[in-house]
Amino acid sequence: MRLALLLVVALAACSSPQPRDAAPVLTPQTSGTEDLLISAYAVSPEVVWLAGRGGTVVRTTDGGQTWAPTVVAGADSLQFRDVHAWDAERALVLSIGNGTDSRIYRTDDGGQTWTQTWVNDEPDAFYDCLDFWDENRGLAFSDAVEGEFRFIQTTDGGRTWTRIPQSNLPPAQPGEGSFASSGTCLAVTGESTAWQATGNAAIPRLLATTDRGATWTTTDLPLVGGEAKGGATVAFGPDGLAVVAGGDIAAPAEFARSVAVTSDGGATWQEGGRLPFTGALYGAQFVPGTRSVLGVGPGGVALSRDGGMTWEGLSEETHWGLAVASGRAWLVGPEGRVTRVDL
Repeated sequence: MRLALLLVVALAACSSPQPRDAAPVLTPQTSGTEDLLISAYAVSPEVVWLAGRGGTVVRTTDGGQTWAPTVVAGADSLQFRDVHAWDAERALVLSIGNGTDSRIYRTDDGGQTWTQTWVNDEPDAFYDCLDFWDENRGLAFSDAVEGEFRFIQTTDGGRTWTRIPQSNLPPAQPGEGSFASSGTCLAVTGESTAWQATGNAAIPRLLATTDRGATWTTTDLPLVGGEAKGGATVAFGPDGLAVVAGGDIAAPAEFARSVAVTSDGGATWQEGGRLPFTGALYGAQFVPGTRSVLGVGPGGVALSRDGGMTWEGLSEETHWGLAVASGRAWLVGPEGRVTRVDL
């Protein structure tokens, strides 16, 4: 959202309690760029795509031993805040900003060439994130425009996009939108379920669909509410477990209600544990097949082994986004930072 342009990248001191089990190993890697990296997507433990400022996209096909950066032609003034990939050759990136700064590009040749497949034509719309159920069907979300949310959908892998009818969507609160901090404010699961975290309004909410956007429900979340506050990331876990996290984006030196947890698929929510560092959580993902959640933000890196109820600090380095694969994760941040995590 437009507040994403004001996100504060501040390194906050955090405590680092001793983990109950062996701690993951964090290893810095060389991305080949000095641009801020914001979003990551892991196709497998070998194939990972990253995206960030300056129209930058970075890819590895060998688990991060080598990274190949590129700048999408005609997009060097844009910020890519989300990336989604299907394999080493096919990927999409979403740039953020008001009006025509919100765009989607697709590559089918490993990033050698890119085709712009969509550009926003509403001056006050601001697209934050996207996600896909499969190779064809996906959604992208914008902050509300004059009290109305914007979702666009694709059925051909992002080659074409159409807007979901406004009659399908709930009304927005004044100022309500989301945060383009890691490309994880929208997440899908199963064949037709999608969750969108919101903020910047009096009450942070979850927008949910179980029929690919035909109908939506809203649920209030136990997160801090108000301007620049609310949900920034959605993470699905096993057996109905999920986390929505965020916090106070504009207060990197303060603790806030930053984590909401459900164990029944979103029917009920409770406040999760306090993070081991101040500031917001920009991105979170579950380690596949476990109750462990990895989270990142300006204050550092945190791990919860119990689905978000308690957290331990792993690093004090600033990271914005992350991607988790089987047994391994990648964290991204300022100045081209890439950190591999062996789980």
